[in-house]
Amino acid sequence: EKLVLKAAKSDRSFHDFILVNYADQANAEKELFEVTKADLEILFQKRYKGFSPELQMANMLAACHKRINEFGKVCKNKTFELDLIIHVLDIPFSGSTQMFCTCFTQYNYRVVLLVKKAIALLSKLHEDYRFEYEPVLNNYLNTLHGASDHLDFVYHLPKSV
Repeated sequence: EKLVLKAAKSDRSFHDFILVNYADQANAEKELFEVTKADLEILFQKRYKGFSPELQMANMLAACHKRINEFGKVCKNKTFELDLIIHVLDIPFSGSTQMFCTCFTQYNYRVVLLVKKAIALLSKLHEDYRFEYEPVLNNYLNTLHGASDHLDFVYHLPKSV
């Protein structure tokens, strides 16, 4: 018991795993979702390396993707994970599509990775969730195909979910 407590103190992901699976099974997933969402908000405000806004956004998206992956390893609720991805994707798609038309393909690639992950998660969810998330993802796909269809990784995306 002491060994488990000591390990939980030293590693945050292990602490979250113990909390979700053993300690507070009813509320821990929702609480962890809110904490992760707050962490993402902090990541949105942080300054990233890169000499252009596209490269800075690409680094921000990579950091957010890493944080979402950490959440996904601990919490097996795919709906929460998809909500986090949609929350992150709202940033690149809320602005101008001009950023997709630049020569900095790292930005497009990071956005495509998140969209692919969202599509994969949606396919694992129950059919009822498709009505909620499908229009949003189709809008993202239309925007990507309209702005950067010349890139192979965008061209190979489906036209709709």
